[in-house]
Amino acid sequence: MGGIPADVRSRANGDDIAVTVRIGHGGVTDSVVSELIDQLSKRNLVKIKANRGVTVGSAERSELFEMLATATDSTLVLQRGNVAVFWSGVG
Repeated sequence: MGGIPADVRSRANGDDIAVTVRIGHGGVTDSVVSELIDQLSKRNLVKIKANRGVTVGSAERSELFEMLATATDSTLVLQRGNVAVFWSGVG
């Protein structure tokens, strides 16, 4: 996480970014990955929320978000509970 600029971290921690991708009870599907890739190509920060029951605990949530970051070639900037913010690495 050392390579994330301070302004990106600051914006990720702010309330200005709305949740634009939700992970439903079906879990991470190809369409969730495609949607995240598409949104990251249009804006550099994307906030995702995993619905209740998608994961059993915080360790499983962390794995899910890390897997999404790998699948989308993005960086997980922030994870707080069921919400995560991903950065495209640009801007």
